[in-house]
Amino acid sequence: MKEILIEVSNLSRIYHVGDSDIAALNKVGLSISKGEFVSIMGPSGSGKSTFMNLIGCLDTPSSGTYMLEGIDVSCLVRDELAEIRNNKIGFVFQGFNLLSRTTALENVELPLLYSGMPARQRRERALDALRTVGLEDRIDHQPNQLSGGQQQRVTIARAIVNNAPIILADEPTGNLDTKTSAEIMDLFVRLNRDSGITVILVTHENDIAAYGRRLVRFRDGSIISDEATS
Repeated sequence: MKEILIEVSNLSRIYHVGDSDIAALNKVGLSISKGEFVSIMGPSGSGKSTFMNLIGCLDTPSSGTYMLEGIDVSCLVRDELAEIRNNKIGFVFQGFNLLSRTTALENVELPLLYSGMPARQRRERALDALRTVGLEDRIDHQPNQLSGGQQQRVTIARAIVNNAPIILADEPTGNLDTKTSAEIMDLFVRLNRDSGITVILVTHENDIAAYGRRLVRFRDGSIISDEATS
């Protein structure tokens, strides 16, 4: 039996807007095992982005529990959440979020700065991550010298440089053409298969979701289906 990595129970997120309460997430329950590749789909306002923000420790639930590697994350304070984000979760976003006047190598090193790692070790780890994504020959290039696909590879290298067990990818191919999207998704598949990294992917594209081995669909703040895809 596979080890449970993420387990949420009765997870809710309510936003107060004026005199109204809006339930962005309504008593969601879900378990994700170590090494899974899960795709999450749903229309705008379905709750999928709210769910990703909660499991990425970017937001806190209004009620319910979120267990990550056996730790109840839902009741941690801000500094503790930041430490989990830096050590347990690698983020990949649609917009790349790279520092514009900084080289690929320096962008990848960034998460390691917060852990106080010595400069030589930071460089070695960043170089290794860039090799993993096939960009060892672009380490001194700034983002404006890289294609969209190369920039996303730098983002993925940054996401894995801390050896985090989870990658959260939010529309990672949204700014890429079809061929480059397939290359990026093949990279996620390889990281999941060869390194055992748990990949959780939000997408609105069926062909991108098909790369996962499990598909979870959200609507109106709830999960409406959860099924294996392969």
